[in-house]
Amino acid sequence: MADEFFNRTVAALAAAGIDSPRLEARILLAHVTGMESNVYDPGRKLSPRQMSEAGWLLERRLAHEPLDKVIGRRDFYKYRFVVNREVLSPRPDSETLVEAAAELIAEHRLSSLLELGVGSGCLLLSLLADCPGTRGVGADISPAALAVAAENARRLKVEDRLRLVEFDYFKDVFSERFDLIVSNPPYIPSADVAFLAPEVKDYDPLSALDGGADGLDHYRQIASVAGGWLNDGYLVLEAGAGQAGDIASVFAGSGWQTVGMREDLNGIKRCVILKK
Repeated sequence: MADEFFNRTVAALAAAGIDSPRLEARILLAHVTGMESNVYDPGRKLSPRQMSEAGWLLERRLAHEPLDKVIGRRDFYKYRFVVNREVLSPRPDSETLVEAAAELIAEHRLSSLLELGVGSGCLLLSLLADCPGTRGVGADISPAALAVAAENARRLKVEDRLRLVEFDYFKDVFSERFDLIVSNPPYIPSADVAFLAPEVKDYDPLSALDGGADGLDHYRQIASVAGGWLNDGYLVLEAGAGQAGDIASVFAGSGWQTVGMREDLNGIKRCVILKK
């Protein structure tokens, strides 16, 4: 009976066009039973309550709600983060930015960090957890996103080294300076948003996706203001596919120097490292 329920779950996911349906079934049912997916036994007997919960979660996934938002968590870099529809789902590509920033912190003994658009906190909190001598400020325009970041900070036990602020870098300013600024700004061209996968366009916040007509509006704004918030340190930005060169040009026009770029596992220039 248990195997039959698992197999029906796999079949439903496959019929909906979900990639890796067997893996997703294991993750979903492991979540319901409180187990890790890598130890979940498809033959495990589920209680009526667990079967009911699994059915409800499956319906959400069949509607193309992302699996991480269905189960409320996402593993990123070395850590696990709470996620919901108020924040962008962390992507493995963004780990490239964390790795580059962590190397800069270690090499140059950077201690004060700022993330513009903190969202779930996956970038900044990963750095705080990896680098115990650092303190950080997470800025976001969304109070709901800041609440998610606060929960993740508590879970990672870095809340004593973190300050979260509601902040719009298109109109607000910082009076303090930082050794390192990181950001994954919205970079999808406005006309392309409608063509994104349903998991993205229907469940990630539009404010975290739409980067204006050419996808570079937020980079232009950061280039114009972030220099005033930076000590003799670095700005590390995530870039969309094919955008790294354009981003470097935008920042050069505001007096920034591109000192490095990092490729993700797919060979895409995903991270731009800048200095004023």
